[in-house]
Amino acid sequence: MTRRAPPRPTEPFADLFRTHYPRLLSYVTRLCGEPDLAADIVQEAFVRLHAQPRPLETPVPWLITVATNLLRNTRTRSTRRAELAAMAMDDTPEDRDLVVLREEQARVRAALGTLMPRDQQLLTLLACGYSYREMSQALGIHETSVGTLLSRAKRAFRLAYGGRDDTP
Repeated sequence: MTRRAPPRPTEPFADLFRTHYPRLLSYVTRLCGEPDLAADIVQEAFVRLHAQPRPLETPVPWLITVATNLLRNTRTRSTRRAELAAMAMDDTPEDRDLVVLREEQARVRAALGTLMPRDQQLLTLLACGYSYREMSQALGIHETSVGTLLSRAKRAFRLAYGGRDDTP
C-alpha cells in the first residue's frame, strides 16, 4: 500500500499573485510604456498588499489603485528621459514592420496622454480585460457609470488619435 503525501494547502496570496499579476502588469505597462518600470511597480504593489495586516475584501481594485498611484509618484519624482536616437534599421520587412508598430504605439500613447487621467485608466483597464465592477471599484465610481464614462473616453481618444475609422 502506497501512502500519498497530504495535499498542500493553497496559499491565498500566491494564488492571487498568479492570477492577477499578468493582467496588472499589462495594465501598468500600457500606461507607462516601460515594461521594466511596470514590473517594478506591480511587484511593489503586491509587496504592499502582502504587508497588509489583514486580508483585504477586494484586493484587485486595491492593487490597481496602488499600482496607478505608484506610477504617478514615480513620474512625479523623476523626469522621464528622452528616448535614444532612432536605431539604425536594416531595410528588411521585419524591421519596417517593427518601425510601423513602434510608431503606432507612440501615437496611441500620445493620444492617451492627452486624455484626463480617469479616461486613460478606464481605457487601459478595458484593454487589459478588467470588468466594469473591477473598474468601478478601482476608480471609486459607480458601476452603472462605467459604460457611459467608457463611451466618453473612447470618443475623446478617437478625437485625440485623429478621428480615423481604424482607430483602435
